[in-house]
Amino acid sequence: MPAGTETLDQRARRTLSSDIRMLGTTLGTAIRRLAGESAYENVESLRAATKMLRECPSTEAAARLRDQLAQFDLTTLRTLIRAFSIYFDLINLAEQRVRLRVLRWQAQESSRPAADGFESALLQLKDAGVPGSKIAELLQRGLIAPVFTAHPSEARRRTILEKLDAISHLMDRLENDLSLPREREAALAGIREEIETFWLTNLVRGQRPAVLDEVRQGAGMVESLFEVIPRLYREFEGALERVYPELQGVHIAPFLRFGTWIGGDRDGHPRVTHDVTVASIRLQQETILNLYLQRVETLGGRLSISDTCFPASAEFLQRLEQDQTNYGAEFGLDRHEPYRGKCRLIALRIRKTLHAVEQSNLDWLATSEPQPGSYLTGDELAADLREIKTDLERSGAAATASGMLNDLIRLVEVFGIHMLTMDCRQHSQRHGSALAEIFARTGICQDYLRKTPGERFDCLVKELQSTRPLIPAHLPYTPETCEVVQTFRSIAAVLERLAPEAVENYIISSATEPAHVLEVLLLAREARLFNPEEGISRLNVVPLFEAIIPLQSAAQIIQRLFTTPVYREHLRLRGNVQEVMIGYSDSNKETGFLQSSWALYQAQRSLAESSRRMGISIRVFHGRGGAIGRGGGPANRAILAQPPGTVDGRLRFTEQGEMIADRYASPGIAARHLDQIANAVLRNTFAHDAPQPAPEWERLLQRLAESSRKHYRALVYETPEFLKYFDQATPIAEIGRLKIGSRPPRRAEGQNSPAGIDQLRAIPWVFSWMQSRHTLPGWYGLGSAVVDHLSESPDDRATLATMYARWPFWTTLVDNAQMILAKADLTIARLYAELVENREIGNQIFSRIELEYQRTTEAIRLITGQVELLDNMPVLKRSIERRNPYVDPLSFIQLVLLARLRSGNDPSTELQTAVLESINGIASGLKNTG
Repeated sequence: MPAGTETLDQRARRTLSSDIRMLGTTLGTAIRRLAGESAYENVESLRAATKMLRECPSTEAAARLRDQLAQFDLTTLRTLIRAFSIYFDLINLAEQRVRLRVLRWQAQESSRPAADGFESALLQLKDAGVPGSKIAELLQRGLIAPVFTAHPSEARRRTILEKLDAISHLMDRLENDLSLPREREAALAGIREEIETFWLTNLVRGQRPAVLDEVRQGAGMVESLFEVIPRLYREFEGALERVYPELQGVHIAPFLRFGTWIGGDRDGHPRVTHDVTVASIRLQQETILNLYLQRVETLGGRLSISDTCFPASAEFLQRLEQDQTNYGAEFGLDRHEPYRGKCRLIALRIRKTLHAVEQSNLDWLATSEPQPGSYLTGDELAADLREIKTDLERSGAAATASGMLNDLIRLVEVFGIHMLTMDCRQHSQRHGSALAEIFARTGICQDYLRKTPGERFDCLVKELQSTRPLIPAHLPYTPETCEVVQTFRSIAAVLERLAPEAVENYIISSATEPAHVLEVLLLAREARLFNPEEGISRLNVVPLFEAIIPLQSAAQIIQRLFTTPVYREHLRLRGNVQEVMIGYSDSNKETGFLQSSWALYQAQRSLAESSRRMGISIRVFHGRGGAIGRGGGPANRAILAQPPGTVDGRLRFTEQGEMIADRYASPGIAARHLDQIANAVLRNTFAHDAPQPAPEWERLLQRLAESSRKHYRALVYETPEFLKYFDQATPIAEIGRLKIGSRPPRRAEGQNSPAGIDQLRAIPWVFSWMQSRHTLPGWYGLGSAVVDHLSESPDDRATLATMYARWPFWTTLVDNAQMILAKADLTIARLYAELVENREIGNQIFSRIELEYQRTTEAIRLITGQVELLDNMPVLKRSIERRNPYVDPLSFIQLVLLARLRSGNDPSTELQTAVLESINGIASGLKNTG
């Protein structure tokens, strides 16, 4: 078909097929050369067999294929794993590149903005009558803050990510129409080299990464964002001028910011201590300051503006001479190039700041004075850069002022001198235990933890109202209590000596009562982070509501805090903004997909209503994972599905594990992702007049949620042998050995649970079900709830269909469920069930899961009117269909390896490594871990 007559979809499919063919052929050539012809034939034979099994599903044929693979030796199996794992990484790369090309083609073929981008949102809001002044006000106070976390769900090594990036750059050269034949051949040779070294590289880590290794990996994403952020803000300002001409020249405040938990999240993570947190902040500062230094030096090279051609203003020269005197700088050869001289001075100050950071440690932070000439805040650095910009603009050099210089100012506005704003997180029990010891030592209270929640609250209020010190300089406590106190003191030292924006939020895991919030405020006061007498409150105290009961009680908990004068004073000093974090993972693990989703929706709405009555702005921090069972899914649709008006221009959300590299490693993908989020935040914020869900819809959903919860808990918590099934029918034990992240896979101290499920972190819980192809956390219970209800009230099928068409929350929930159902494979999951030692137990539990899968699939068909899952998402459907024949071989191999490992006959390190490699490959194929 001629290119001119192709549809955009046809062009994308053709391009993707071509890229996959080229990469696949190159990989095949490498396999033949490095592993031999027989290895290549084994790969092709296995691929053909699993493809045939897809076309003609059969439990017996699947078992025969597994048994055939069991005859292969370990070396052969590892070669197969390597082949299919690398192939998936290459497919993922090809798909990502085609997504970027489609965006460019769409922009070339149409002058209309992207339907789900920032400009499109502005057009919709203007059509709806929203005045420009409201938009400008929102952009000045708004906040969109992705927060990077190092949860153990990024299975790929950093080395692999770097190789894929190199291949992508080489493919860029192939696509250049101006490339000469010899240049194209050089690019192809480079791709062959990268894929060959890829084949010869270990696919799994040799050792578990340290926390600072994870900090470095997170910092690597910032280099991609350095390209993205200035471009995005230029596009945002351009869109604002086109849609609202009266706002021409308005400077959009840096509402797009970035945070991190890496190095600050100590909940259940013994390797994150107060000194590790300080070291993580220092590492971030060193990274960002070096990035700035490179750009300032480059900028100085560009600003070769002679005073004979373009005289600087007398004011600029006067300030420059004063700076020379203050900081000991010398013009040297830059005497007649004042802007270059200013850049040299800025570079000098950055080096002084770097020196101060590099020599800092806890003792230094506690006793030193700031180094003269160093930057203490990002605002100081931005001010120096703006001096150059203002003087250039004064004389009409607008292009120079708005180019690289303006981009650098934007970067400093967003990243400051700290890079990613760190959150600190700790479990509420740790704060309570520390204060119990402190109170007992001082004679204030001997039995703090045994008191009622109300008595603990009153005790804390009394202490917060007192002006006497509670904790001595020397800490005569247990190591656990000392660590809690030192954490707050370290935060105070960092904010005072290194960067005042380095830490802003302190998150309390498992917050279940108002006293949990006041405990943190009291500990902050003892570190002089909260001092109402001096008008100081330097931390947002953020309760994290995770389990169902705390979610349902969240509004009452913050209402109690809002009516407490000392806490209200803290809020006043923080701008009357209360952040609340809601966790998606634990509530899902506790009650299932539907009940959890509905409880989170209700909690957000009640929090917003309660805060509005008290004159406090609520900011919700969404603790989402990458998988559906942990709140994952398309970010834009997830934001639009929140209760109307609950976003209010302010949104923080976690970007976890594999999703960080997927969304931010490529500048083009990162820009598109952030543009979509900005669209959703704008639209949700101004959706106050949007139709609310009908009361009968909510009543129906409440009934379905309760029914779904019963079905889910009947399996997970009330089936005595379920934990044994989970342990044996999934690779949970082996995932614990996979050196993905620094955090242990199980909590050291879980809640009391007869089944022991609570001790397991939500991430490996979801990861394990994905690996074994059950995908259970993303759908279980939904089908029985819907099918049972419709059997009693068949007329409600029309209501559910209307809800799907008109209620974004229900639409997103159903679509997420069908997406994760499409990734399941019950034929293969049945083989995992056969790993259960007691076959009767394995068959019984699997039969229940299989029945629920069938019922959920039927429920989605009834609600959506579709013939098959994902009929309404054809691109995603094709992607899954393209991947499954290649995921299946890895699943069959993993089954063989798990059986060998668990038999105890071969405890070799090589066999364990092979299992871990299979886990890694399946994660790449499904594009989901946890």
